[in-house]
Amino acid sequence: MIKCVVTKPWPLARQLLVLQLVLVGLLVGAGAVLAYVDAGRATDDNAREEVLAVAETVADSPSVEAALETADPSAELQPFAERVRADTGVDFITIMSPEGIRYTHPDPDQIGKEFIGNTAKALAGQAFTETYTGTLGPSMRAVVPVFGINGKVVALVAVGITIEAISDELNERLLPLAGVAVGVFVVGVAGSYLVSDRLRRQTRGVAPAELRDMFEYYQAILHSVREGLVLVGRDGRIALCNDAARDLLRLPADVKGAAVADLDLAADLAAALTADEPRSDELHLTDTRLLLVNTMPVESRGRSMGNVVTLRDHTDLQNLTGELDTVRGFAESLRSQAHESANRLHAVISLIELGRTDRAVELATAELETAQQLTDRVVGSVTEPVLAALLLGKLSEASERGVELELTADTAMQEAAEDVDSRDLITILGNLIDNALDAAVDNAAERSPKVRVTVRSEADGLFVRVADSGPGVDEDADIFRRGWSTKPDGEAGRGLGLALVGQAVRRNHGAIDVANDGGAVFTVRLPISSVR
Repeated sequence: MIKCVVTKPWPLARQLLVLQLVLVGLLVGAGAVLAYVDAGRATDDNAREEVLAVAETVADSPSVEAALETADPSAELQPFAERVRADTGVDFITIMSPEGIRYTHPDPDQIGKEFIGNTAKALAGQAFTETYTGTLGPSMRAVVPVFGINGKVVALVAVGITIEAISDELNERLLPLAGVAVGVFVVGVAGSYLVSDRLRRQTRGVAPAELRDMFEYYQAILHSVREGLVLVGRDGRIALCNDAARDLLRLPADVKGAAVADLDLAADLAAALTADEPRSDELHLTDTRLLLVNTMPVESRGRSMGNVVTLRDHTDLQNLTGELDTVRGFAESLRSQAHESANRLHAVISLIELGRTDRAVELATAELETAQQLTDRVVGSVTEPVLAALLLGKLSEASERGVELELTADTAMQEAAEDVDSRDLITILGNLIDNALDAAVDNAAERSPKVRVTVRSEADGLFVRVADSGPGVDEDADIFRRGWSTKPDGEAGRGLGLALVGQAVRRNHGAIDVANDGGAVFTVRLPISSVR
């Protein structure tokens, strides 16, 4: 029986620990080698500077010049050189004639013999240093000229430190260097273990391949869902935001880490993103969209982690609902007209049965003429079918509610909108007329209810004006904010119509003005770039 042994890959934390240990070992080793090389170089430089300084000091000494003028320079120079050598710690001080004959030497037997080494540069008047093997072995030496009164070289001074002494000094530095290297290695190993242990706890012992697969799945899911997803940290900053959310909220690509309060979001929407309590299916308006927002606070191990926020685009559904309401209203209007026509038809039949045919013809002709004039007035002025249907429906609704809905004489829209979506036109004109009808009816006790509507194509765009006989509006109020309403139930049941109007106008880069002239007057202008 063959058994298959599957080797489980090392967790990421263990792989990182091994990698860190190898890197720490390499770095400490490389650092120790570089420190050793640097220490050796520094030791050589110190020795070179020391022998050169001692040689120049001896060469400038008046005692040397005075001894050179005597019959036996060695008698005075040898004790002097030895005292200086003992005081400075150098290995030899040799004072010699220009021909290289020694006046001094640590080994008295070498006095009077020829100096072993190079003297050409010194005889030319230039001090120099070199490494040379002499009677005391390899040494770092400096050779300096001694100038007489006439400026000529009258003697040479050689000062040196043996390589063995330099090596002994370097070895003294190695012990603390080795201690530092061991200490750094121990600290590096301890730090690597702590980092690895923390990583192990955070990754829960998952192997790199598993993490890679999880991340790829996470990325695929995050960017493929059509709903917006936003993770808001407990500090109020964006921790994650997928493509759909950036598009819905019109956020920049580098939004991660930004504070919600610093984003260009409506105050109520920003509050929903950072709410401490769950929010379910809240409607929020942006400049161009109507969003359905859900917020769910998340906790881990009893600690708040922030909020998970989902966003759904409700704009199309709202627009379709508006269209449906318009069609439903139009259908209700037609049904009402059919009912009214049936009543009038019964009256006409009754008149015929009573033999009052002339009165029956008069009643039927008048009714037909009135209806036809109304239809001809709308269709003749507005050839845009969507707006024409909307206006016919609103005219019938106004008639039922006892409001005089008047199309002004300058209403003329002979061309359809090119870039303005018909649903936006329905949103703008439909909501303005609905609000105007409500205001006129509510103020019927003060004045005769009336609404005047103007829709026309101009050279620079589309012009829409709706005026009512209501009490007017506060021009300083934020009437296009969602929830604003003059009705008692305000935020809960109303306050969405004008907000949608403002949104549709902004979406088409237009402008809307509000004034009071015997009632509220709303004027909308959509630019030529959006209208054919």
